Amino acid sequence: MINSTAASSSAPSVREGADPVVDAARYGAVPSLMDSLLHDVRNPLNALSIHLEVLSEKLKGETGQVPPSQEKNLKAMRDQIQRVDGILRRFAEFIVSRPGAPGDADLSETVTRALDVLSHESRKRRLQVRQAISAGVRARLSDTGELGFLVVQALMRAYGRSEQGADVLVAVRTEESRAVLEVVDATTSPAETTPEVAAALELRCAQLGVELQLRAGMCRLSFPLV
Repeated sequence: MINSTAASSSAPSVREGADPVVDAARYGAVPSLMDSLLHDVRNPLNALSIHLEVLSEKLKGETGQVPPSQEKNLKAMRDQIQRVDGILRRFAEFIVSRPGAPGDADLSETVTRALDVLSHESRKRRLQVRQAISAGVRARLSDTGELGFLVVQALMRAYGRSEQGADVLVAVRTEESRAVLEVVDATTSPAETTPEVAAALELRCAQLGVELQLRAGMCRLSFPLV
């Protein structure tokens, strides 16, 4: 008889046997799943909003006004419904890939939203994310739908390289005729802790004509300025 305890302790973990093809298939399903989640969750959110307004009308009674104590509760519920809807929209924007047309996009706003989406990740790692984001910097690229992808990959590279509690600087600025995103971490090692992120950045930037500089502790993306 096989000792189940010994067998389980000697068996490799699921991730030990990870295969790039399997990982690609696994994460390739994420956009479709996110799209379905967005659709399926927003339907009940819309229903909740409608029923909340119906309840509000019923509570008005003869006075035509909701009692102040109950209005406070209704407002809290409305705010939470809108908050969940906003969270879903922001995550979908960066996860669901939708081809965009050639043109320009607001780099400053995209970076700010990406930092918000990844805020849990930075908090989990206790990173001190410092921002130097100039407002209204617009970048031109051949596929505006890919700007969010490039920004998230640059941020995730820095987060993955950083030790707990380290500083990460995120800067957006104009330099002559270029719009620049620069993400600087405190790690001096040239080794890539997430080589797949660096490889994805290099490949997509080359395809989109975005200038990319990757060095130890720094990722710099340069776009034509609008």
